[in-house]
Amino acid sequence: MQTITGLEQLIKDKNLQDKVKGNIGLLCHSASIDSRYQIAVIPLLKIFGPRLKKLFGPQHGFVSDVQDNMIESHDYLHPYFKIPVHSLYSHTRIPTDEMLEGLDTIIVDLQDVGTRVYTYIHTLTLLMEKCGCKGIHVIVLDRPNPVGGEIIEGNLLQKGFESFVGRHTIPMRHALTLAEIALYAQRFHSSKCQLTTVSMQNWKRQFFFEDTGLPWVFPSPNLPTINSAKTYVGTVLFEGTNISEGRGTTRSLEIVGHPKIEAFSFVAELNAKLPKWGLEGFIFRPLVFMPTFQKYQGLSCGGLQIHVTDNQKFLSWRLGQFLCLEFSNRLGGDFSWNEKPYEYQFEGKAIDFIHGTDLIRKWVENNGDLDQLLAIEKEGVDAYLNNRESILLY
Repeated sequence: MQTITGLEQLIKDKNLQDKVKGNIGLLCHSASIDSRYQIAVIPLLKIFGPRLKKLFGPQHGFVSDVQDNMIESHDYLHPYFKIPVHSLYSHTRIPTDEMLEGLDTIIVDLQDVGTRVYTYIHTLTLLMEKCGCKGIHVIVLDRPNPVGGEIIEGNLLQKGFESFVGRHTIPMRHALTLAEIALYAQRFHSSKCQLTTVSMQNWKRQFFFEDTGLPWVFPSPNLPTINSAKTYVGTVLFEGTNISEGRGTTRSLEIVGHPKIEAFSFVAELNAKLPKWGLEGFIFRPLVFMPTFQKYQGLSCGGLQIHVTDNQKFLSWRLGQFLCLEFSNRLGGDFSWNEKPYEYQFEGKAIDFIHGTDLIRKWVENNGDLDQLLAIEKEGVDAYLNNRESILLY
């Protein structure tokens, strides 16, 4: 039975529609589709007509066309809908008073990917906080967490490492839906506002995206497949290194590599170590690839593609740490951390903001072992689980 999204619930339920008062703003993107593959603006214009006054887009833009981090979208008048589009990834990540002027309600419909560093959840909670100050009602239309609602991985964000890729004390793989993130942030952080969440029907916590019966529409340009959303939990860390995460290929964030890696010998070495690390549910395929943009544009890189074979056994975060350690050991002085500004953090290392701690970087630098990594991952997780239990919708 197909999962029915929060958007579909709103489209078919007159009682829900009656809760949407006054002038309306809509925060959405290209993956915010209804059962006819229409972007949310189209059915909501049919329901609310001229009350839909403003559109908002997250990182990568309202139409999900912007490839890279810290490449901003700009405000404009949509040429088809004739509605102003305001970017929440531009000169500001927080909605301005001018953007919110005249609005009574903002509807949020975003396809998240279940990983803390994916910025849509932070766009949501910043919006909630600003709307709380302005007395604007926020309605979150829920969508599936594509990597499931049960498996939790990664360390909690550590105080002092907050950023636009980490605002809340949650693990890297948090196992919450977008609406649950809103409830969590409202209850345990500072994201206070008048909040309504519209739950899905026929979604279960054990579901991965392919279990929902819904079509995959990429939520950002570099997550082209369901598989890439699963591997992203572990491979996003390579944005904080000089290892290519496959940007500039057709399978970004499923592919990792470096020009000085020989793919087949590297994968043979990795495979021999996997049992010790308790890593299964996937297959490494040795790969040579040539990025068409970003890191190593036009150069052949040796590495691998990660093919997920068992969702329930696949621990993407642990795999990412394992790969980072092995790349570091194999490359030696040719391995380095990204020293460029990252997601509006101009001091400190990108890898530390991605991880939400400097402990994992130091673990790699000291050639740490699995027990040390698991100790970092376990710190504080019991408190998170207790808090999380109190806001679950499913």
